[in-house]
Amino acid sequence: MDVVLHETDGNPVPGNHIAGFFQGHRGAKLRYAIFRAPDPVAKGTVVLLHGRNESIEKYYETINDLTARGLWVATFDFRGQGGSQRLLKNPRLGHVTRFSDYVRDLELFLEHIVLPDTRLPFYLVAHSTGGLIALAAAPRLANRIDRMVLLSPFVDLGGQKLSAGKIYVLSALLRWTGLGRLRLTSDSPLAPFEGNPVTSDPERYRRNQEILRAHPELALGPPTARWLYEAQSTMRKVSNPAHLASIMVPTVMISPGNDVLVPFASQERLSHYFRAAQFVPVPGARHELLQERDRYRAQALAAIEAFIPGSDEGPAVP
Repeated sequence: MDVVLHETDGNPVPGNHIAGFFQGHRGAKLRYAIFRAPDPVAKGTVVLLHGRNESIEKYYETINDLTARGLWVATFDFRGQGGSQRLLKNPRLGHVTRFSDYVRDLELFLEHIVLPDTRLPFYLVAHSTGGLIALAAAPRLANRIDRMVLLSPFVDLGGQKLSAGKIYVLSALLRWTGLGRLRLTSDSPLAPFEGNPVTSDPERYRRNQEILRAHPELALGPPTARWLYEAQSTMRKVSNPAHLASIMVPTVMISPGNDVLVPFASQERLSHYFRAAQFVPVPGARHELLQERDRYRAQALAAIEAFIPGSDEGPAVP
């Protein structure tokens, strides 16, 4: 099957790219793309990790920002979402058997796609669930990733009717009784802008909704109980001070002050034990910093640009 990167009005596919599938952990078929910078000399490669219910298409604007400053971008859709293989008969359910499957997929992506097909040095930029995956993988990334940026990392569960603790107990009970594929919540991929928790920018929100209207096969519905259990178990693991102390990759954590999905206080608390990380708050911003209004998004991009120097700090690779 041909690999297609979709475009919509106002959201064209960035040029100078290749796209394909690679084989993830246990044979999962995962869609990826590499976007080359227009510069004849590469300043390095950003490995871009999305959040839950996101796809490559949502990040075209950010990809253009990064390639415009001489960086290549390598990215892929996580198993069970976007243009990658879905894991259940109902393709709208967000599911994973083990959260470590995501980590192994990232390692295979670095080994089989990023290392042979892109340019050193390698950096990692991860949003939300991608940030949780990066934190889980980080102790083993020191020899491959030079620097890491985490945006609104998914280290706690907020914005739900039940407390995070009650959701953990309920999801664990369903998993242990063989009902882990049931969903605990309902949501709509085409929710109205008013009252949304992810961005205060109506135009970027409209653009992202238009992607799902035009290509509903990219959309994902609510997570299963198993997904919630696995995610929260991983949050507990990565929040352990011993795990954080084992991370040697220099990191910047950029956290929106008005994040209700991943409470700001939880992100700030994790940073206190994260010796390799510098904490950068963005007051007033909502969860999706790279989809936010310019006043907030520009702060996040400035922090990324200041921290990821590419060849400005070392030899360029043609």
